[in-house]
Amino acid sequence: MLVGRLRQGEAEAFDQIYAVFNKPLFTFLIRLARHRDVAEDLHEETWLRLVKHADRLHADTRLGPWLFTVARNLYVSYRRSRALEDSAAAGLIGLWPFGPRETSPFEKTAANELERRIERALAHLPAASREVLLLVGISGLDQSEVADICGITPAALRQRLHRAREMLAQALDRDAVAPSVLEGVPSCPTR
Repeated sequence: MLVGRLRQGEAEAFDQIYAVFNKPLFTFLIRLARHRDVAEDLHEETWLRLVKHADRLHADTRLGPWLFTVARNLYVSYRRSRALEDSAAAGLIGLWPFGPRETSPFEKTAANELERRIERALAHLPAASREVLLLVGISGLDQSEVADICGITPAALRQRLHRAREMLAQALDRDAVAPSVLEGVPSCPTR
C-alpha cells in the first residue's frame, strides 16, 4: 500500500518511509564506510535513487531490503572507484548506542573504552565481514533479507556471519575485551 502511494508520487508516503528508514540506513552506512562525509553522500544518493526509481517499484517490494541493497551497492561502487584502504580508521563515530538511563562517570568511561575497542576490532575486519555483522547485529535485519542485500545464498550468509563473529571475537581477544560483548550480535545456527 505504501509502495503504491510512493509510486504515485505521494510526498506523504515518502515522508513515512523516510521516518522509518532514515536513521537505520545512515547508521549502517556510517559504520560501513567509517567516514561521516562518505556516509552522508551515500545516504543522500540512496534516497535520491528511491525517488528516481519509485515508479519502477513492484507493489510487493520490501522497502527496507531495497534501501539497504541500494546503500550497500553504492558503498561497493564507491570502494571500487576510490580503492580506499580498510586500515584507515579516522572519522569513526561511536558504534554501540548505550541505554538512556543515567550512567556513572565510571560506566561512561568503561562504555567509551568498550566502544573504541569494538570499533578497532570491526575496523580490522574485511569489509564483507563487517557488513554482515552490521546488517544483522546492528541494523537488525532478517538474515534472509541480508542474504538478498549481499547477493548471496542464505547458507553463504550463515557461513560468512559465523566467520565474521569468529574474527571479531579474535580481534576483541587480542584487544583484551571479554567475548561477552558479542551478546548484542545474534548468533545463527551453522549447518
